[in-house]
Amino acid sequence: MSRYLCDLHIHSCLSPCADDDMTPANIAGMAMLNGLNIVALTDHNTAKNCPAFFHHAKKYGLIPVAGMELTTSEDIHVICLFRNLSDALDFESFVDERRPDYQNRPEVFGNQFIMDENDEVAGEEPILLINAADISLDMAYDEVTKRGGVCYPAHIDRTSNGIVAMLGSFPEEPAFSAFELNKKEAFEEYLSRFPHIGGLAKTVSSDAHRLCDISEEGYAIELFDEPYSSDLVRNALIDHLLGKHPGGDLHG
Repeated sequence: MSRYLCDLHIHSCLSPCADDDMTPANIAGMAMLNGLNIVALTDHNTAKNCPAFFHHAKKYGLIPVAGMELTTSEDIHVICLFRNLSDALDFESFVDERRPDYQNRPEVFGNQFIMDENDEVAGEEPILLINAADISLDMAYDEVTKRGGVCYPAHIDRTSNGIVAMLGSFPEEPAFSAFELNKKEAFEEYLSRFPHIGGLAKTVSSDAHRLCDISEEGYAIELFDEPYSSDLVRNALIDHLLGKHPGGDLHG
C-alpha cells in the first residue's frame, strides 16, 4: 500500500461559478505544484471537460479521475466518480437528457467553456449547468453504481446543497458508502449526530472554483498499487470509496 494525496472535488471553467482560468491544464499544473497525486474533475452536471483534463493530468504525472458534481431533484449535491472516461461520459449523456432546458446567461451566471487538449476553448455549453436535474437521490446512486462508479454526498458540513442541511439528516438509504467534508474538523460533530457514518469512507475535498483554492495539503489515503499503474490506483480509489477493500484514510 502507498500513500496518495487527493483532491476529489474541483470545478473547471465549464462550471459557470468557476473562474475562467480554471482550465484543465491550469488545474493539473496547480495540483502538481501543490504535491497532489490523485485529482478528480467534478463540474456541475457535466463531464465534458474530463477528456481534456485527463490529457493534461497525465502530462503532469497526476492520476486523473473523471467525475461530476450532480445536483439531484432534491437540490442535493452528490459527487459521482468513475473508473474510466467512457463510463463518466455515458453517465453525462444520461444527465444531459434530464437537465432543465434553461439557457445560460454568461453575463449573469458566468461562462461555460468546453476545452480541448490544447487548453483552448472548443465551444460553450448553452444550457445552464447549475440547476437541479430531474434525477432523484436514489436514481443518482443507482445509475452511478450500475456504471461501476461511486456516488456519495458532497460537503455534508455545508448549508448550501448539503444533504444534512437539505434533509435534516444523513439518510441510511440509499446506502452510501462514503461522504465528503469540506472541513476535516467537522467530522467529530457529524459523527456524533449520525453515528452510522463512522463505518463509511470519508474524503475532505476543496470544492475549488479558483486555482488558489485547490488543496495545498490534500487528503491522504492509503491504496493498494502493485503492480503499479494509474488505472490500478484509480480502481483502488473507487473500491476504497465503495468499501470494497481495507485501504483507508490517514486522518482518522
